[in-house]
Amino acid sequence: MARASSNRRKTVVTVLAWAIGLAIFFPILWTVLTSFKTEAEAVASPPSFVNFHWTLENYAEVQSRSDYFRHFLNSVIISLGSTVLGLLIAIPAAWSMAFVPAKRTKDVLMWMLSTKMLPPVGVLIPIYLIFRDIGLLDSLIGLIIVLMLINLPIIIWMLFTYFREIPGEILEAARMDGAGLKAEILYVLTPMAVPGIASTLLLNVILAWNEAFWTLNLTAAKAAPLTAFIASYSSPEGLFYAKLSAASTMAIAPILILGWFSQKQLVRGLTFGAVK
Repeated sequence: MARASSNRRKTVVTVLAWAIGLAIFFPILWTVLTSFKTEAEAVASPPSFVNFHWTLENYAEVQSRSDYFRHFLNSVIISLGSTVLGLLIAIPAAWSMAFVPAKRTKDVLMWMLSTKMLPPVGVLIPIYLIFRDIGLLDSLIGLIIVLMLINLPIIIWMLFTYFREIPGEILEAARMDGAGLKAEILYVLTPMAVPGIASTLLLNVILAWNEAFWTLNLTAAKAAPLTAFIASYSSPEGLFYAKLSAASTMAIAPILILGWFSQKQLVRGLTFGAVK
């Protein structure tokens, strides 16, 4: 009786999980399907799911109108650059908060997290003016700095959580063996926290890749990433759903592939230390 109840509960949970997963994934699936339709079929009512004339003309037109690979390269540089720069700053910061906590460490962590609650538009004008005056508008360096600062609280919080799960006695033993601060972080702490660091890197690459507000407001042409590539197909002259869907599919495909192949590492890192 207990086994039957357990199997029934497992079946219900599995079905519910699949239903939630499909509901979350459906907009992406619909975007991909729409990208293979003509503009007339994209706005047809009722819509057709698979029974339509499949075409690649939207992808051809998007590539001929915009330089996809330049935008793709900008997105790679911005997302990886901001994440790596953030890790270089966050690892020593998280180490100090986890192993050498001060009286106000928790307050500092909460203050850092509270900055994520600030509406970005509230600081857009001062950042825009500062970037204009120092020549960082429409530059990859400027976007790398901005996205690094935006995601830095998340990076520090995640690494702080992972580092706290590492026994401090191991670091003390390294110090007794003569390891300095640099050697302790590079050769003792970092290898032990590889799952946490990897998941932090992956998550922040995704966040930086998907960031639209700052990339649209601080770039024009030279440093425009894929978010600007998508926005260029939202025209006041008309709604080009098929072409917009093709551009969106081309923009999200790399990060979807990355997430698919790294999901085990991401889950392992996000649950690091959760099970004793």
